[in-house]
Amino acid sequence: MTAIAPPGIADIHAAAARLSGLIVETPLIESQELNKRFGGRILFKPETLQRTGSFKFRGAYNKLSSLSEEERSRGVVAFSSGNHAQGVAASAAMFGVKAVIAMPADAPAMKIGNVRTMGAEVVPFDRFRDDRMTIVQPYIERGMVLVPPFDDPAIIAGQGTIGLELMRQARALGVELDAVVAPCGGGGLISGISIAVKDASPGTDVWAVEPEHFDDTRHSLAAGARVSNQPGHSSICDAILTAEPGLITFEVNRRTLAGSIAVSDQATAQAMRDAMAHLKLVVEPGGCVGLAALSSGEIALAGKCIAVVLSGGNVDFVTYAGIMAAA
Repeated sequence: MTAIAPPGIADIHAAAARLSGLIVETPLIESQELNKRFGGRILFKPETLQRTGSFKFRGAYNKLSSLSEEERSRGVVAFSSGNHAQGVAASAAMFGVKAVIAMPADAPAMKIGNVRTMGAEVVPFDRFRDDRMTIVQPYIERGMVLVPPFDDPAIIAGQGTIGLELMRQARALGVELDAVVAPCGGGGLISGISIAVKDASPGTDVWAVEPEHFDDTRHSLAAGARVSNQPGHSSICDAILTAEPGLITFEVNRRTLAGSIAVSDQATAQAMRDAMAHLKLVVEPGGCVGLAALSSGEIALAGKCIAVVLSGGNVDFVTYAGIMAAA
């Protein structure tokens, strides 16, 4: 199979032009209480406020924009635990094309409901027993275009627009970022951000954050090659539970990342409570691991300025209420 080249900074700028006027340019916000706790200045970028409630709309819309009219007329198919599904469903609706999304049967009900409300067809599958590509293959054979969740240059470029925004916003505040921290599942978000950040500021560290036992990027960076997660584990971070890094995303991340940090579900739940208490934001578990990583001791914070991406806010009410009640 021919290797696909990763996107470059020009591709991210092109994605930003396509998305202009369609996305929310999410702000950088901060909490004096959290600054005091961590001993540095922490700037949060809440993609919870983005269209569809997560960053995923950026990449999905950019991917559909890159298709020809003929390709879009055949419809699109995707697999996702929810956020990518919503991004694809919303983008397909905007282009007036049919969308079929394979979603885990145990995905948050809010995410499944939102995808259906946007007009996409949902095909449920078992995330632990079924192969996702096997589920979507019949639709691909019918001519529908696959919109991958992360391992695609157009998807990565769309997510990279977050990096463009946050670097511009930080400079407008008169600060130079020492590090940028963001969640990592398959690596589409962190790879896109890292391309943009390193282009603007080569000295800024970029850290990925993953759930414990789903830290395939962390293990892969240590091994120098892609490593799969061991089966038999679970996590509350449904949005970022992937088996292994993508081919394209890992090729970027092995060159750009300072490292990856694994965080426990307990640390993630505490971060969700902190986001609610100090930032007044509802953040889903997978979207809050970057905040959780600040307590890991692995990132130098004292006297530093750090940007943390809160990548999504699509969490079921019962799940969220339970985590808040345990505070």
